[in-house]
Amino acid sequence: MAIQIKAPAFPESVADGEVAAWHKEEGESVKRDELIVEIETDKVVMEVVAPADGVIKKIHAGVGETIESEALLADLEEGAVAAAAPDSASTEAAAPAAASESGDSSGEMGPAARQMIEEHKLDPAQITGTGKGGRITKEDVTSFIKDRPAPAAAPAAKESAAVVDVPSGPSGERVEKRVPMTRMRARIAERLLEATTSTAMLTTFNEVNMAPVMALRKKYKDQFEKTHNGTRLGFMGFFVKAACEALKRYPAVNASIDGNDVVYHGYQDIGVAVSTDGGLVVPVLRDADFMSLADVEAAIVDLGTRAKANKLTIDDMTGGTFTVTNGGVFGSLLSTPILNPPQTGILGMHKIQERPMVVDGEVVVLPMMYLALSYDHRLIDGKTAVQYLVAVKDLIEDPARILLQL
Repeated sequence: MAIQIKAPAFPESVADGEVAAWHKEEGESVKRDELIVEIETDKVVMEVVAPADGVIKKIHAGVGETIESEALLADLEEGAVAAAAPDSASTEAAAPAAASESGDSSGEMGPAARQMIEEHKLDPAQITGTGKGGRITKEDVTSFIKDRPAPAAAPAAKESAAVVDVPSGPSGERVEKRVPMTRMRARIAERLLEATTSTAMLTTFNEVNMAPVMALRKKYKDQFEKTHNGTRLGFMGFFVKAACEALKRYPAVNASIDGNDVVYHGYQDIGVAVSTDGGLVVPVLRDADFMSLADVEAAIVDLGTRAKANKLTIDDMTGGTFTVTNGGVFGSLLSTPILNPPQTGILGMHKIQERPMVVDGEVVVLPMMYLALSYDHRLIDGKTAVQYLVAVKDLIEDPARILLQL
């Protein structure tokens, strides 16, 4: 029975997608739930798996082709894989027997050699047998695989600028390589440009003493990890919780602009910026204000792992009322993060660095971090933005305030 394999249903925020890679070819056998094709949208890479065992009869959308929601991708002939697959194996199996009957033993081979030939999809006629009567041995197949030229690589759908191999030449040779942007990279560029041209973006800065949080983390990190099933106590949990508490006090920073209306959100869905080979993505922690530190840390690790493996879903990426980004993990000392529309605020964390600070008239060395808050000045006044950032600073410098909501 023929089964139509279709693209996933895209949400309203995704207009179309692009076939990024086929993992199976026409005439090739597949097993149920086996990955067969990847669809790249401007948000995530979606994986399409086989709905049943069978054989790919026809591919309707090639690599690089733009498709719409639920578009037809391929036809699958359902049935047992062995029965549905082409019977070339049985033909090859019959060949040595026929050769043997006719007195020509040059095509004979042992079971181990035959298995290797089938696994590597080799042509037995190209392999010279050194066994008795020209019999192909396992060592003959191994030598053939080792000595044969490497097959030409299939052209990739698109290469990410982050992972592309840039050619290098002798000194003085000016070598260039041109690759098209991936759909995700192009969409990121479009949204960043949109943020800079359609918002009145401004950034305010402050600095925070990280010593209290670092002392708390050092004291409890081992116990925390044991109690919470291996979840490690990091810094992001403190900043996400501090950001949520500060958003409750200054709701304009948690709002968004929709035409001539201001939408105030009575919940805190915090986007966490994650860097991947394909570009920066911002999965969302739903109702982060109700999450514990352990919940936040575990969720961030899970989202980061799935982001790097292209396993995020559209739901993971949709929404968000405020964003936290940590450039400090890459060594950034200071930056101006760009808004993620329609959000009106984004908090930027940076590298922790020891600096001389004056405390009660004395110079002491403290682990300090610069904080940056970029905000949409159309909705948020400078006073509100500064007060919000100071609230985050106060909560981090006295973490007990987060628990006590002070």
